[in-house]
Amino acid sequence: MAALFSTLPFADKSSLMLMMMMTICILNVAVSVNNDHNSKNRETADAVSGNGSKPFPWDKMRLPKHVIPVHYDLLLHPNLTTLTFTGFAKIEITVNQQTSSVILHSKHLQITRATIQRRMGNRHTEEEVMVLEYPPFEQIALRAAFPLHVGQNYTVSIEYSANLSESFHGFYKSTYRTQEGEVRVLASTQFEPTAARMAFPCFDEPSFKARFSIKIRREPKHLALSNMPIVKSVSVANWLVEDHFDVSVKMSTYLVAFIVSDFKSVSKMTTSGIKISVYTVPDKINQADYALDAAVKLLDFYENYFSIPYPLPKQDLAAIPDFQSGAMENWGLTTYRESSLLYDPEKSSASAKLWITMIIAHELAHQWFGNLVTMEWWNDLWLNEGFAKFMEYVSVSITHPDLKVEDYFLGKCFDAMEVDALNSSHPVSTPVEDPAQIQEMFDDVSYEKGACILNMLRDYLNADVFKAGLVQYLRKYSYQNTKNEDLWNSLAYTCPAGDTEESQLQGDGFCTRNQQTSSSAHWTRREILDVTTMMNTWTLQKGFPLVTVTVKGKTVHLHQEHYMKGSDSSPSTGYLWHVPLTYITSKSDTVQRFLLTTKTDVLILPEEVEWIKFNLGMNGYYIVHYEDDGWDALISLLKENHTAISSNDRASLINNVFQLVSIGKLSISKALDLSLYLKYESQIMPVFQGMNELIPMYKLMEKRDMDDVENQLKGYIVNLFKDLIDKQSWNDEGSVSERMLRSSLLLFACARKYQPCVDKAEEYFMKWKESNGTLRLPNDVKTAVYAVGAQTIEGWDFLFSKYRLPWFNTERNQIEVALSISRNKDKLQWIMDQSLLGDVVKTQDLPHIIVFVAKNPSGYHLAWTFLKENWNKLVQKFELGSASLAHMVIGVTNQYSTREQLAEVKEFFNSLDEKSSQLRCVQQAVETIEENIRWMDINFEKIKIWLQNNM
Repeated sequence: MAALFSTLPFADKSSLMLMMMMTICILNVAVSVNNDHNSKNRETADAVSGNGSKPFPWDKMRLPKHVIPVHYDLLLHPNLTTLTFTGFAKIEITVNQQTSSVILHSKHLQITRATIQRRMGNRHTEEEVMVLEYPPFEQIALRAAFPLHVGQNYTVSIEYSANLSESFHGFYKSTYRTQEGEVRVLASTQFEPTAARMAFPCFDEPSFKARFSIKIRREPKHLALSNMPIVKSVSVANWLVEDHFDVSVKMSTYLVAFIVSDFKSVSKMTTSGIKISVYTVPDKINQADYALDAAVKLLDFYENYFSIPYPLPKQDLAAIPDFQSGAMENWGLTTYRESSLLYDPEKSSASAKLWITMIIAHELAHQWFGNLVTMEWWNDLWLNEGFAKFMEYVSVSITHPDLKVEDYFLGKCFDAMEVDALNSSHPVSTPVEDPAQIQEMFDDVSYEKGACILNMLRDYLNADVFKAGLVQYLRKYSYQNTKNEDLWNSLAYTCPAGDTEESQLQGDGFCTRNQQTSSSAHWTRREILDVTTMMNTWTLQKGFPLVTVTVKGKTVHLHQEHYMKGSDSSPSTGYLWHVPLTYITSKSDTVQRFLLTTKTDVLILPEEVEWIKFNLGMNGYYIVHYEDDGWDALISLLKENHTAISSNDRASLINNVFQLVSIGKLSISKALDLSLYLKYESQIMPVFQGMNELIPMYKLMEKRDMDDVENQLKGYIVNLFKDLIDKQSWNDEGSVSERMLRSSLLLFACARKYQPCVDKAEEYFMKWKESNGTLRLPNDVKTAVYAVGAQTIEGWDFLFSKYRLPWFNTERNQIEVALSISRNKDKLQWIMDQSLLGDVVKTQDLPHIIVFVAKNPSGYHLAWTFLKENWNKLVQKFELGSASLAHMVIGVTNQYSTREQLAEVKEFFNSLDEKSSQLRCVQQAVETIEENIRWMDINFEKIKIWLQNNM
């Protein structure tokens, strides 16, 4: 699943549109279970021990392993008028430990009848069984009056009904409005991680893989989609058609999917004959072509890269009008938020093209990583999501080289580190049990950190060795479930084929290779590459290392420690990583390598150097501190000749220097000294990273009424980028990176009231308004134009009137940004209220609208009050532990910097039930505010003095 907010410090996770993520940085500005005690065959066990006549026969949240599903026959009939559905599930099971109970999952399903069929001699008998429910674990037990014997196959049949879900998970209702204003209803699914049980009774854990035969009943005017193609359609009545889908491959329940809608589609074939189709509401079918072409290219790429054919005959991509995350990788029927799939070449921005391509690449990578080979349990979710996030970059860099995706990868690592530096972080592989804990795994650690450590491992092993290991892993474990060590073993046993001189497979299964490195490096010929031991240091402990470098003549002293923010966080003594260091020096731009496996070590340079730069291209998941005059030398280099090192290396220096301020290793003055070079910077990643570090500093001041210093700092930042802003044209010319940089710079400049920008935007807005919205604005400057126009009530109202029209659907995210940065509090309150209602503004957009309002100096009180007053509704709609909920909690509070705000946040969350108050995002929010307070107490006066001396 591509988490919607995965690049923000929430998890896909993210994982929001890349344009939205950048904008935030720049602005910074179900029906309950029916316990029918009168039913003859259905009782509720209130406790595992049972306080009634029938105790529930199982006391664990995980299902027992003694009954295994083999095949599901599902018949579902959704009624899009009554918003209900009926279902019939026939599950073939095999028994490997004698029992009289079948324990499986069910949530919000009204079960009317259940039977178990068994063989008696030459005949089959079907007997009704008692149904017990245990809602706290979302489980039911089918109690047979006879024992189920080992090695025997039985068939469980369950009839049930339910309401279509009003949330974004399970089998849920979605609506859209036609161009004529008619509201139409459809039904779609979102089962990951634990919501298949809301659509049919099932063994809803990833290791219980089975085959599925699905039948859907629908009205003739609708069409039904599922994982497999339709094999036949049967007319049940004049008003009812039953579609029979082909038998699926063996897969986990969370990958099952079905949709009943009036969608239209466009299709193409891949090189190997796979039919690719993009489905969307009829009015938007003209926006499906880009996604279709991208999907064909990407599926062809993956089949070639993995050397494993895509195992299904078709791959559908469906744009769902109401969708919580970015997308979902259901096998053969991937589902997407509309803004993650639909692209209008006339109206969509450059960032939209990048985002859509990346999301499609992510979901198609999952067809192998996640679907073909699946993690055994959610503690290793990163095996799915880290890989899909990593493969986005590998695939798109080859299939769409014009997007230059490799430029943005290090930003993912910075996002992950922001969360991973907190004490409330968690290891990549973390024990989880209940659904809320499972939901919490869909965060930046699973997605972004997972991708970053894979990228680091590829750089360490080299691309060919890494790829060969992945192919071996996928082939060996196809249609199975895996753990961390299965991946490491596959990589450890892989060496480049036929390269006996450079690489050999040793008897113990580890690769050795000859690296061109300095003579003193540990990462040299015959070095054993113990992948398992190395990677366990990155997946089984939280956080990441700070490597301190001290140069004494030709000797470089190295020291690693756990980097962690927080006033009471002394360095953790038990933490040690195997760190694959890379570096260049003032004397040589040849990449040198050194594997640091101990707390301290030394390397010897061939000659003395003026400067040394570690972690080339930010390929390693660690940060570096250059002691003594090491930082001074690098700052001088940036001022004198910043292009001597790559743009990613410049971005990593900007990130590292400010991170070192946070833990007291450097003064804020030193970090600001480094930022001065940005006046001459023109590349997107260093500019974005500079903004990401500097803008939050004045956002903290906005919450403390420190107007003088705050305005000085704003002036400094605007002045820093003034030349670059002035160079921006107000059109859509240039590469994707140039266009995204233009969009962000102009929005920043206008939001900061840089007059030349404001004047130009006002001129555009007035002409656009006078044309009644028919004037075509350049796509990449729309957000800046709308943001300036929305500052008046009249402009805001006009902008919102256009937002409601169907032909502005591709611009809705940009308009939402503009509406959310109004200084009119009534408007801000209204837009949040409307988002919760979900009629005019989709509720799916509520999380980022709340966060935009929270970044607004006029709105942060409103956003916090809204979050508190609507907490229960938000939990019901978005699920406890979800990335959306975490995004709101952290996004609303992460710029608070006073003890009063800290006390208020603590008081509210402590007043909630234990599950809510113990959420990881709540811990992260509290830690972040504490860090903000400490940071401001230490650095505010120093910033004030520095600005006086440098403005």
